[in-house]
Amino acid sequence: MTMSDSGASRLRRQLESGGFEARLYVKQLSQQSDGDRDLQEHRQRVQALAEETAQNLKRNVYQNYRQFIETAREISYLESEMYQLSHLLTEQKSSLESIPLALLPAAAAGAAAGEDAAGAGARDRRRGQAGFLPGPAGSPRDSPNAGEEGKQRTLTTLLEKVEGCRHLLETPGQYLVYNGDLVEYEADHMAQLQRVHGFLMNDCLLVATWLPQRRGMYRYNALYQLDRLAVVNVKDNPPMKDMFKLLMFPESRIFQAENAKIKREWLEVLEETKRALNEKKRREEEEAAAARGPLQVTAKASNPFEEEDDDEPTVPEVEEEKVDLSVEWIQELPEDLDVCIAQRDFEGAVDLLDKLNHYLKDKSSSPPVKELRAKVDERVRQLTEVLVFELSPDRSLRGGPKATRRAVSQLIRLGQCTKACELFLRNRAAAVHTAIRQLRIEGATLLYIHKLCHVFFTSLLETAREFETDFAGTDSGCYSAFVVWARSAMGMFVDAFSKQVFDSKESLSTAAECVKVAKEHCQQLGEIGLDLTFIIHALLVKDIQGALHSYKEIIIEATKHRNSEEMWRRMNLMTPEALSKLKEEMRSCGVSNFEQYTGDDCWVNLSYTVVAFTKQTMGFLEEALKLYFPELHMVLLESLVEIILVAVQHVDYSLRCEQDPEKKAFIRQNASFLYETVLPVVEKRFEEGVGKPAKQLQDLRNTSRLMRVNPESTTSVV
Repeated sequence: MTMSDSGASRLRRQLESGGFEARLYVKQLSQQSDGDRDLQEHRQRVQALAEETAQNLKRNVYQNYRQFIETAREISYLESEMYQLSHLLTEQKSSLESIPLALLPAAAAGAAAGEDAAGAGARDRRRGQAGFLPGPAGSPRDSPNAGEEGKQRTLTTLLEKVEGCRHLLETPGQYLVYNGDLVEYEADHMAQLQRVHGFLMNDCLLVATWLPQRRGMYRYNALYQLDRLAVVNVKDNPPMKDMFKLLMFPESRIFQAENAKIKREWLEVLEETKRALNEKKRREEEEAAAARGPLQVTAKASNPFEEEDDDEPTVPEVEEEKVDLSVEWIQELPEDLDVCIAQRDFEGAVDLLDKLNHYLKDKSSSPPVKELRAKVDERVRQLTEVLVFELSPDRSLRGGPKATRRAVSQLIRLGQCTKACELFLRNRAAAVHTAIRQLRIEGATLLYIHKLCHVFFTSLLETAREFETDFAGTDSGCYSAFVVWARSAMGMFVDAFSKQVFDSKESLSTAAECVKVAKEHCQQLGEIGLDLTFIIHALLVKDIQGALHSYKEIIIEATKHRNSEEMWRRMNLMTPEALSKLKEEMRSCGVSNFEQYTGDDCWVNLSYTVVAFTKQTMGFLEEALKLYFPELHMVLLESLVEIILVAVQHVDYSLRCEQDPEKKAFIRQNASFLYETVLPVVEKRFEEGVGKPAKQLQDLRNTSRLMRVNPESTTSVV
């Protein structure tokens, strides 16, 4: 269809306006349109406008495509020139800084001769192989300032060859200890990743990657503090050999040295440097504690305003019990915790913490103990973060609720019971949601509901049992949280259930079977003392009310349609088989005396309308009783009364208006069947299904009884 320019521009302006609301626009359009044809034409106009917009957008992209390519090429050229310029400046700076070092050959020779021939000589050769200057070692004749300046100058020269690490030079007293080439491997599959160069400083380890296009230059990759780093020797397993692992929360990396000798050097120098760093920190802490002690004593002794009271007895000061923190396992505790966290040995980490708490129980909080506590608390925080990540929904949800037991139990041991409960329930909610989403929607609704109920209630039952196992003996508030979670999970189940059963307008019999299946599965939770039947009733009551109302309207419309075509004639079923089938159907409906209404051959002395009404009403009652629970009592009762009134009013009206004596007698016979047979059966079945009589049905039958109908009257008794 061709769209005019004015109409298209007006429609485009309307759609592009800032206050445009699609729902309001469609509502106004529906009110203004004359019929389906106008809506179809407007839809074609909108679709044509969308296609035109897409074409314009594509045309603009094609027009600017060449400019994008040229701009990207210019950026690439500029980047290459900047790399070349940076390289030239770095080489010139290195040359200028090496001139003063060349003027001091005697000092360098003295430093080399003063080192140990075995260990230090090997490290100097490693520095020489890497293409860097040897690390400075001061001569006895050198001043301390000159040694510090030499170390800083060497570190500066080395790190000039590493891009992106200028911030390292801001740390005072930092110098290079060792460096060398390494090859990094993937921790899981042992696949080679990249070539790297390691720079070991006195307080940290820097890892840099090679730049293939720029020889002798590196790019900053990672920086690890030595006090948070653990080194593990990897056993040779050809062809994987000469490897060692670095453990640091929350990751680990594996490196391979050139040969076994270099690997041994790396392991030794890493341990020596870490030991020296720990010793340095310990000396600084002791000096700080010693400096604080005399000051406090002097202040107390030199207080001229403090007088002794001879009248009051002096209370002897209780000497604080000293805590021995020089035990080897306590000294190594922070590093052991780092190793356990990096190796995911959560039980071992918590065991170490329990051992420390037992050792320090009832001990005084001296400064060394407080310092140790601060270090351990940092590891506890890291361990908690790892355990929280283990329980996060982002992790794999396979393995069921038992897969979370390890992390949950360790969090409970750490005193994080509330957090463990929250994370466990959040993890299980994500698992249940994922399991429901992964269910395939089959063509048969009942088959899908069977699968849905099996998946959901099995997961809920397993979660409840695992919860009871993990949180036994904990705060009872956790059980309240589980009940709240179970209600939320039931809401998720009912959403999926209602969308498939009620939103798709399934028949009442199918809906009744589906609800019955859900109730049976819900009753299985009673095995563990969890009754959620009232919750599923409360969540489904609105949908079931809608289904009953919808099916009631269908029956009423069908009955009215049959009433409009009623000729008040006997039924002729033509074959004995059809008559036998009808007798069986009426018997299943509860009408046991149907034989007295059958005539010779295949005739039935009842109207087709009354027989059809009887079967449809009893079928509605049977399916509704499967859906019944107390909240639906009045809804079901009112629906039955409305359905019965349609048939009663039709019979009463026909009886008053019919003039033919034979037809009038036939109508009275149908009315007798309806009042004296069908209505009592409905009352009896309702009372059996509900457990109590329905006064409204009794009143309806009594006011409509045939004997109260005056055949000569022209007024209705209904």
